[in-house]
Amino acid sequence: MTGPVKLLLIFVDETDLWEDQPLYSAIVQRLHQLGAAGATVHMGAMGFGSHQRVHHKRLFGISDDRPVTIVVADEERKLRALLAHIRPMVPEGLLLLVDAEVPD
Repeated sequence: MTGPVKLLLIFVDETDLWEDQPLYSAIVQRLHQLGAAGATVHMGAMGFGSHQRVHHKRLFGISDDRPVTIVVADEERKLRALLAHIRPMVPEGLLLLVDAEVPD
């Protein structure tokens, strides 16, 4: 990847679903189908968002609605095109498009 790059950050909850599958999984599959350069899913240990409810992992590793971040790096025009397909999948999460740089 060369030239100007952006990061698309998608914030959802571990328990969010899309057509009976985890939302984060459905988003990554859709990004792959649409030809994104790549995507990585990060499971958060703890966090909160607009609803002000703290999400975290409970004792013994049992999930309790942990925060999930999907990171996608690509050219701005490509990410803006992908957003039209991804935005409807994320009714309550947060999507951010931020500047990034691929160092020489």
